[in-house]
Amino acid sequence: MPSRKGLTVKRNAITSVVVAAASACAIAAGSAAADGLPQPHHLAAASQSAQAVTAARRYAAFWDTGDASYAQAALAPDFIDRTLPAGRPQGPTGPLAASQAFRKAVPDLRAEVDEMVVFGDRVSVHLHFHGHFSGQFGNVQGQGQSIDFQAFDLYRVEGGRIAENWHLEDNLSLMQQFGVIAR
Repeated sequence: MPSRKGLTVKRNAITSVVVAAASACAIAAGSAAADGLPQPHHLAAASQSAQAVTAARRYAAFWDTGDASYAQAALAPDFIDRTLPAGRPQGPTGPLAASQAFRKAVPDLRAEVDEMVVFGDRVSVHLHFHGHFSGQFGNVQGQGQSIDFQAFDLYRVEGGRIAENWHLEDNLSLMQQFGVIAR
């Protein structure tokens, strides 16, 4: 039979988890209604930070809309892309250039936040991109085919802005959908 002290410790731990989850939901739901930023389909926060959630949602809004003001609000001036693709400039100008180039190929690009996990100053985000390849990608002209791929990002947030980013995109699926690589 567990001791009275053991039951109290378990009850306090469960209460902490419930309060953290409720706080995360309140942060997400309250700010979604007020700011129009993309709402994660699922948000898990062990130790949530409203600033970290807001920074991640602003960055998601940038990828969803292409509106540079969201990226400028989300990214620190000294932002570092830790998985910088060849040819992309470092710093906040890198994502801006990537978005502009990608939207030339997929003008109706949309991004949804499927999952967001927050722990301290780290935010993990599972993004789902979709649209139609109706523009130009390199030497390939789109024919309006559907584009549907995923990306995973890990952010380090400092002072309410994303200071570092590590990302991984499903580029194989994307290149197959562009018709650049055979399926």
